[in-house]
Amino acid sequence: MGHDDDPPDFSERRLRPDRRSADRIDVVWSVDCETDETFLYASITNISELGIFVRTNQPLQVGTRLTLRFAVPASSESFVLRGQVQWVNPLRVLAENLNPGMGIRFLDLAPEERERIVGIIRTIAYVRDAAKN
Repeated sequence: MGHDDDPPDFSERRLRPDRRSADRIDVVWSVDCETDETFLYASITNISELGIFVRTNQPLQVGTRLTLRFAVPASSESFVLRGQVQWVNPLRVLAENLNPGMGIRFLDLAPEERERIVGIIRTIAYVRDAAKN
């Protein structure tokens, strides 16, 4: 297995224990990812209070800092947040890669932004749990 600084691939991440310190919720939301040189329209497939996974066939390089713009469905306010690419799961042509994209950690999140994200995650989790019962 790779060193902690190495970007993990999907198969390696499945075998490792989950090192995340925050609960993740699966979602499908549109997101704009912008750097000084690049504009990428993609999808968020999960979110936590610490970051997001962006599904894309064109992930940015590890360490890239970017601006994220996304709105939660049925919400009147959108998010405009700073983030940094922490790891990449590249698209592999002719290989099984079910989830190409990049893990992005939020940077400099204001307390009220973190509270909004946590509130949304809790609401989604509650609604999904209620729907199961």
